[in-house]
Amino acid sequence: MRLRNKISYYGALGAGIFLTAFLGGVIYHGTATAADSAPDKTAVQDCLLRALETAPVNATIDELRTQCQAEKLIDNDNKEDSLLATRIYTDDANVLRPYTLMAHRPNYFLVASYNSDPNTDPWREGSGDYNLDLDNIEAQFQVSIKVPLAVELFNNKMDVFGAYTVRSYWQMYNKDLSAVFRETNHSPEVWTQFHSNWSFWGIKNTLNAFGFIHQSNGRNEPISRSWNRIFASFVFEKGNLVFSIKPWYRVPEDSEDDNNSDITDYMGHGEFVAAYKWHRNTVAVMTRNNLESGFDKGAVEATWSFPLGNYTYLKGYVQGFTGYGQSMIDYDSNETSIGIGFAMTDIL
Repeated sequence: MRLRNKISYYGALGAGIFLTAFLGGVIYHGTATAADSAPDKTAVQDCLLRALETAPVNATIDELRTQCQAEKLIDNDNKEDSLLATRIYTDDANVLRPYTLMAHRPNYFLVASYNSDPNTDPWREGSGDYNLDLDNIEAQFQVSIKVPLAVELFNNKMDVFGAYTVRSYWQMYNKDLSAVFRETNHSPEVWTQFHSNWSFWGIKNTLNAFGFIHQSNGRNEPISRSWNRIFASFVFEKGNLVFSIKPWYRVPEDSEDDNNSDITDYMGHGEFVAAYKWHRNTVAVMTRNNLESGFDKGAVEATWSFPLGNYTYLKGYVQGFTGYGQSMIDYDSNETSIGIGFAMTDIL
């Protein structure tokens, strides 16, 4: 194994272990407590009483409580802008509690994901078996968690977080390959985020962040892929619509060690994400690099999470993707896939 690949693999693994270690500990930051930042208790109780009179039959007490607590975080003139306020309140209420897992990106499991043209070339090259075939249907899942490193800095204006995301592509139905994991991508990251409250044209800028992310598949040559990025993220909302603009800069590597030197030609220099919440449904679209490449490269991903009857702890989940870079091994392969499964947490 080449030195760079060892660094890439063990760097991603070590960062993941480091971040995961926080999950079992008591995290204490300064003298702030969840109660210090919580809304006025009497006001929340009054809101709960009002909400009980008009709430849907299948609404839970936790849902009503979260809604009322979120309303106290926003101005009376902007009560329609409550989606991110709800998410921010949930994070703030849990950030100082021990033994709490906090979701970062969507957490989901696709029972079946159909790929119209699986990228077999890297697998054949890596194994030396040029008769090897991948199934069109596979399972896919993503687990994404974050932990606070420092919160409520500078008069509650800035927080620092670390996160770890793993996304796996699993040939679960491929008996010839013993149901192998075709590809697994590791993404440790760290960032600082700033709460914002300025508006323009009725659009509110709620959150801005700046950070560093490493992404790798932790494999040996010739199928090793990795890159490092410095990124910014600007999050906006209006009513039930939330969108973010996320530009990034790839940290340069030595040309002799760079096994994916053209990755920005396909992954671009940023992405745009928009999500809309309607009742208990959330529809989201991600696009990257299409404009820069003259719509020749880039990617579009669309997701829909929907309720499963009255069950509030799991949602149905549909994900469609077309373009380049669904995974690190496929960064330069044009693919189209559609999958269905379950979401534990979604984007909103």
